[in-house]
Amino acid sequence: MKKIIFSAFFCFSFLYSYAQVAIGKTSITNTSVSLEFSEAENRGLILPWVNDAQAMTDAVPGTLVYDLKDHKVKKKDKLGNWFDFSVNTSGTTAHPFIPLGDWEDLQRGKFSNPAAKTSIGTPGNTPGILVLEDKNKGMILPKVVNPHLNIINPAPGMIVFDPNTNQICVYNGAVWTYWRGPSI
Repeated sequence: MKKIIFSAFFCFSFLYSYAQVAIGKTSITNTSVSLEFSEAENRGLILPWVNDAQAMTDAVPGTLVYDLKDHKVKKKDKLGNWFDFSVNTSGTTAHPFIPLGDWEDLQRGKFSNPAAKTSIGTPGNTPGILVLEDKNKGMILPKVVNPHLNIINPAPGMIVFDPNTNQICVYNGAVWTYWRGPSI
């Protein structure tokens, strides 16, 4: 029993001390990254689904969600407003992997734990499901070239980065919306 406890403590300490996570790959590209995804597969990150972003009074600036009320990907800004990343209003909550009979239970939160939280970095009191706590590290989104062609069954609220066009791409359940920052 002592070996099991020691092993679990050692593994937790190791993960906590580095505060960097690679998903689908064996290493992070540099020390400024908290979370990084593999480029080997055409997969995206599905943002948390919320019933109404406006009702999230404890959301902090930088929070990204998929709003079930109007089927849009949104980001909370530093003024407390929600910025619409989807633009197109034809979104849907029809998820390609959820049986139709389970949809009402999903919306009622039957399959979720509102208190669930995973922190990467030094744990703090910032609310969220997946919180990147370090103030000097960022996240590298999953990279997918032409996501509208290469992600076969995107889920509403999916976000990726297209390295060929230098765009952040979000899916609202019906169409992809593309955002480009300044050219470098």
